Amino acid sequence: MRISIEHKTTYRYHGEVTHTAQYLRLTPATNASQRVIEWSIQAGGQLTPWRDAYGNFCHTLVVERPTREIVVTAKGRVDTDDRAGVLPPDEAEIPPQVFMRPTPLTRPNAALRAFAGDFSGALADDAVAGLHGLMLKIRDEIEYRDGATHVQSTAAEAFEHKAGVCQDHAHIFIACCRALGVPARYVSGYLYDGAQDAPYTASHAWAAAWVESLGWVAFDIANRISAGELHIGVAHGLDYLDAAPVRGVRTGGDDVEDMEVAIRVAEAVQ
Repeated sequence: MRISIEHKTTYRYHGEVTHTAQYLRLTPATNASQRVIEWSIQAGGQLTPWRDAYGNFCHTLVVERPTREIVVTAKGRVDTDDRAGVLPPDEAEIPPQVFMRPTPLTRPNAALRAFAGDFSGALADDAVAGLHGLMLKIRDEIEYRDGATHVQSTAAEAFEHKAGVCQDHAHIFIACCRALGVPARYVSGYLYDGAQDAPYTASHAWAAAWVESLGWVAFDIANRISAGELHIGVAHGLDYLDAAPVRGVRTGGDDVEDMEVAIRVAEAVQ
């Protein structure tokens, strides 16, 4: 399937910003499940490309002129294949054991460890089936509800409140996997839901777990499915902070910032 994406982020400041530096993780990579046909990023400043420690394509955006608005637009086309969410091992990648490291957003508490422990037997019998069962149980337990959490909410907090969004589902899944000794990573990207030119207000997130015999197996917990040909992965890391589309700092702006995100994902003509 060929999918077109346009991701526009607009920052408006109540006061004049004199300097801003932002890290952009907005460029998907070509791998076994997707091929980037074309991709571009437009922004009102200096863009410097680089790769982070996880192999993600990144840009640093620096704006050194006084402004009250910054617009960043990433767009392109990507071909996807349905591999049932499986990415085979890549010798160029860092060892999967790196993704056993807990972070403040994914550190399991006693409740999460107890919850994860119920799946240890299932994972020992059949790793993929056990992980699917974990995904479904998390989604049964954690209601999808906008506004229930924020970007700094932890897996333990979302699990306690029994509500969150795709970021929280991914963090809970990752926390449980690591508690069970399974490396797991956070993935940010886009999801085409089958509605032509459907507008969204946010990108999507899911998680991938390491299965020794297969590689990385991706689970879209929020939608109870494997991440397949409708998913376009952009960045991955230990948690949301490693894979966030945009992160940065600025000088000025009166400490008041309005952010508007418009994302359009559609099937493209090949």
